[in-house]
Amino acid sequence: MNQKKVMQAIESICSTGCSSVNAIIKTLESGKTVVGTEDFTEAEINELTIELKSIMAVYENKN
Repeated sequence: MNQKKVMQAIESICSTGCSSVNAIIKTLESGKTVVGTEDFTEAEINELTIELKSIMAVYENKN
């Protein structure tokens, strides 16, 4: 797994805002790709999804 590639995707996705991140999580969980993840392995997609959900959990707990 290319951890650097995953981290770059996380940074890029998080810069789009909470609503977009939540939509991207749903898209990834449905088995589809999003822009910038077309060449990700299944393990990289799983790691990306886990990390995004973890980040969003912090924001959800603040509301």
